[in-house]
Amino acid sequence: MTDTTPPDDPTRTESDRPAVLVPLEVLEGESLPTGTADLLANAHVVLLGYHVIPEQTAAEQARAQFGEVAMSKLDEFAGTLADAGASVETRLVFTHDEGTTVDRLIYEHDCLAVLVPNSTERVESVLVALRGTVGVGRNTRLVAGLFAESDVEVTLYHALDENESIADGESFLNGVRADLVERGMAPDRIGVVVEDADAAVDAIAGHGESHDAVVMGETDPSVTTFVFGMPSEQVAERFLGPVLVVQRERPEE
Repeated sequence: MTDTTPPDDPTRTESDRPAVLVPLEVLEGESLPTGTADLLANAHVVLLGYHVIPEQTAAEQARAQFGEVAMSKLDEFAGTLADAGASVETRLVFTHDEGTTVDRLIYEHDCLAVLVPNSTERVESVLVALRGTVGVGRNTRLVAGLFAESDVEVTLYHALDENESIADGESFLNGVRADLVERGMAPDRIGVVVEDADAAVDAIAGHGESHDAVVMGETDPSVTTFVFGMPSEQVAERFLGPVLVVQRERPEE
């Protein structure tokens, strides 16, 4: 494991930075997508290089054979992130189950979000899709932590639930907006959109087309189902840009 801390603002402590897990299949040719460093410049990045091995292969055997090559790639990616301003630690894992590995690393490093790493040419506007009040504080911690000190424009988006009015949705998002302002974001960089959408995933992906990245909360109790299945993967496939999936806070046990 390698720690890389950039020579940035000395008044900014590690606890100010939201922790974001970035999983990459380093031995399958997966590299750090364009724009990732700019997106996570103010984050503490847990850069996970992983490789799925057959059940009959021991992790120690795979590490001895491929570890040096994989670690060299991870260090290169970590350097790119650190040059942009992020603090970085790297983990290299040879695993039989990628989902379990990602799940474990989220807990071990208390990550606020997991990045579905797609490319983006720039990071000027971000869509933040919010479903309900549960865990919304983790969303605001992530968004303010990443973008409060930047010029990034943030659009808060809410698709109405059944029996929820436009006024209800606007009241909800205005509360989130106030929290972001309290956390240091400029009010004129935060927009609010509420709509009655038949399919939230389609709506998020559609609105995402006019933004450079999407932030959305975890809705499935299983982290691995959400990160590698639906609906974040559906959004990522249709949106084609980076998606930050904010994780629910887990019980202590």
